[in-house]
Amino acid sequence: MVLSDLSGLLACLCFISATVAQIVFENSAQQSLRTNHVNKTEMFAWAGDGPNGLFTPLESLSLLKEDQFTTMRHPSFPKYSVRIKKSDFCDPTVNAYTGYIDIEARHLFFYFFESRNDPAKDDVIFWTNGGPGCSSSLGLFFELGPCRVLDESGAKIHPESWNTNANIFFVDQPIGVGFSYADYGESVGTTEEAAKDIAAFVAIFFENFSHFKGRAFHMAGESYGGRYVPLFASAVYDQNAGMIEAGLTPINLTSVMIGNGLTDRYSMFTAYYEMTCTSASLSPVLDIGTCVTMKQTLSRCEKWSRESCIDQYDYINCGAAAAFCTNAIAVPYRLTGLNPYDISIPCGGGPSDLCYPETRYIRQFLDDPSLRSKIGVDSSVPTNFSSCNSEVNLAFGLTQDILHETPTYVSALLERGVRVLIYVGDLDWICNWIGNEKWTLGLEWTGQAEFASTPLREWTVDGKKAGKTRSAGKFTFATIQDAGHMVPYNKPKESLQMVQRWLAGEEL
Repeated sequence: MVLSDLSGLLACLCFISATVAQIVFENSAQQSLRTNHVNKTEMFAWAGDGPNGLFTPLESLSLLKEDQFTTMRHPSFPKYSVRIKKSDFCDPTVNAYTGYIDIEARHLFFYFFESRNDPAKDDVIFWTNGGPGCSSSLGLFFELGPCRVLDESGAKIHPESWNTNANIFFVDQPIGVGFSYADYGESVGTTEEAAKDIAAFVAIFFENFSHFKGRAFHMAGESYGGRYVPLFASAVYDQNAGMIEAGLTPINLTSVMIGNGLTDRYSMFTAYYEMTCTSASLSPVLDIGTCVTMKQTLSRCEKWSRESCIDQYDYINCGAAAAFCTNAIAVPYRLTGLNPYDISIPCGGGPSDLCYPETRYIRQFLDDPSLRSKIGVDSSVPTNFSSCNSEVNLAFGLTQDILHETPTYVSALLERGVRVLIYVGDLDWICNWIGNEKWTLGLEWTGQAEFASTPLREWTVDGKKAGKTRSAGKFTFATIQDAGHMVPYNKPKESLQMVQRWLAGEEL
């Protein structure tokens, strides 16, 4: 999901050795998690328990308990620890775990679901939603998780979940999002800062549960995830160098998957005109006079953005260019009342519903005290769950995070053998397929010529057209027909087929 700020920017919406890892068990015998206060009497897996007389990792998820957290630490990350517990909720057919990534006074909440197929062998997926500032509970309960919450009756098993053939994380990040919290008001305002926390968490998790070592790892996200995921994956990749130097097992970063992402902010300005004033997806939705004005503004918008943001970044001028382009090219569509995430329908519900009234049921579900107790939500988290945090969104807006370079991270990952999938629902406006196709065609990498010269072709599911795709080397672009911004919500079968083929290394 993507948040919008029409007064200025339009901000489009997971070291290390098994012989030295330290595990701390937080005993909650005095008070249970039902009160969300854990008695922090620590019991250590002492040196003598390990083969070398050193601290030993936890090794198995089966050792985790439902009524208390287990805390994992690693000396390579002295500022980080991970609290994790078993949490029986959502889908009784698979094991589920929840917890916090603790970075001193900052705490990121996460969910982890084992694969429905073969958790001991299947790949691992990391998922984040966008915003910036939106909770990954939207991805979990609205789109691709093992259960969905789409009405007042609560969670129901979702047969087309992405954990059908993969183990999967959903992380509420950065600080302040969803069930994540800070002790003293700490915050994060750039993707670079957030990437450090995610890379450390991934390393600590894989080191402590060594049966995941070497497993194919895929980092995925949606919307502002188009900015998050390339930087998160790059941080994980770069961190591997230190792990190898220490004689440790690097993370097997296999691919990134970005759905309706805002990877290149500038490609979207022209795309907004094409989506609203041409028949690129549906018939034009704006009047002729407005479209003519938008068309006349495009060249100035592109020139100002290129000079002030790309050729030589200047905070004041780049911000002014973005504000000008937003007001001239993006605002007209927002005034129509149509859904920015699906141009075929109106925006429904109230301001907190993100144009989808169903999201209110997710908030109600996550406000339930018994559910919060079961999954270990800290008592300091506000009782009224918010799908998106406007303060986090503002913090990223003030740093102009989205106006900084992102596509170069994608090309760097491709050059290092990491596969990249860019998929886009063709009815989305805010992070649309035109803008995403434009930047993928213009991306500079060694396979650019082959990729750009490859025509789009249809891909199918059960013999029916699912969308269009092009691929060269390790880079794939795909559209999903009749889907909006949240592809797995609109097209659960097609999105699952897409992911299964991708994980298997097959062409769409």
